[in-house]
Amino acid sequence: MIRAAVVTVSDTCFRGEKEDVSGPAVAEMLRANGFRVDGLRVVPDEQTLIEETLIAASKVSQLVVSTGGTGLSPRDVTPEATRNVCDKMVDGIAEIMRAEGLKQTPYAALSRALCGTRGKSLILNLPGSPRGAVTSLGAVLPVVGHALALLADMPVRHDAPDSAKLNDKEFERP
Repeated sequence: MIRAAVVTVSDTCFRGEKEDVSGPAVAEMLRANGFRVDGLRVVPDEQTLIEETLIAASKVSQLVVSTGGTGLSPRDVTPEATRNVCDKMVDGIAEIMRAEGLKQTPYAALSRALCGTRGKSLILNLPGSPRGAVTSLGAVLPVVGHALALLADMPVRHDAPDSAKLNDKEFERP
């Protein structure tokens, strides 16, 4: 199975003042779509800790999904951390998420969520709300498999969205 890591970025969840609902919702959706989720991590809104967590997760998981810290408050620094650790940015994926979110709320326009690559891993920021996180992930899952195949340097066809059939052996990490 393709390995995925889920990272919740939230001061209140990290301190135990609030239950993490978004991380488990994202993990459940990933599992339902054939990913192996290697646990959930919760980190505070501290840029250095977010960067370290994304780097560590990308060493073992092909897909690293964060939820939270993508808004406008002073402590929302997930996009900055993501940009700092990525080799390439994948702007189109973030654009798809915002476009889908706008169908449900005008506040989706305030999301600063990013998507990028680090080595052969795809790092994807999702909103912190469970509904926003699941909506955003659902909107981009159809292209995630193709992106992961390209990152693994697998031969893929670009004329059919479902042509990037993923072979689990190709994605195993030592």
